[in-house]
Amino acid sequence: MSGVPPLRWRSAGHTRRGKDRSRNEDALLDCPARACWAVADGMGGHRAGDVASQWVVNSLASLAAHGDLDQRVGAVRRCLQEVNRQLRHTAQGPHDIIGSTVVALLLEGDRAACVWAGDSRCYLWRGQSLYQLSRDHSRMRQLMEEHQMNAQQAGSQPDARALTRAVGARERLHLEVLELGTCPGDVFLLCSDGVYQAFDHGELGLALSLGTPQQILNRVVESVVRGAARDDLTAVVIQR
Repeated sequence: MSGVPPLRWRSAGHTRRGKDRSRNEDALLDCPARACWAVADGMGGHRAGDVASQWVVNSLASLAAHGDLDQRVGAVRRCLQEVNRQLRHTAQGPHDIIGSTVVALLLEGDRAACVWAGDSRCYLWRGQSLYQLSRDHSRMRQLMEEHQMNAQQAGSQPDARALTRAVGARERLHLEVLELGTCPGDVFLLCSDGVYQAFDHGELGLALSLGTPQQILNRVVESVVRGAARDDLTAVVIQR
């Protein structure tokens, strides 16, 4: 059985199509009863991004909430590896990609685990400070780390937004996992790039600082929509 008491964590989620998009290629999972949440963003410029992101989320939603946190993380990893295999099998050729980012959050007691591939993000607001828990799997981040470029230099490169990891992108999926302890008052945000690109770090922290999950979510979404909001935007707010 899951060790998560019912209703210990409250959450709210929202996804909508970007103003320049013909369809929404994002998807989300908001399941506080099982202490499991996720955001997936279909790979732009590739076929069936909406199918890929929904496939990821539906597969995670089908997992039983049995075992401790370590066992549940293992189940998520196996699930996403299987989705990766299925998406690769569905692709029509070696150069055809049906893929999606994923960032998932699992909670149990005073422990949390974040699992991700791609550039959808997990943030934590704690003690009046905002922390980005996930690290983007992108060419931009790679340039910054390997070539000591700053964000402006790396972002100006023609392939800066290209992903270096995603579900369905390669034969083998390399997931990253971060585990941490939780504290009363913690607020987690899972979001696609259509959300975090609309904020600087300070603005995003301010948006997460007060209110219920639904109030925080409304504030985040309204701020994004007031701007260009060209990309699809998806956010899930989880609060202890």
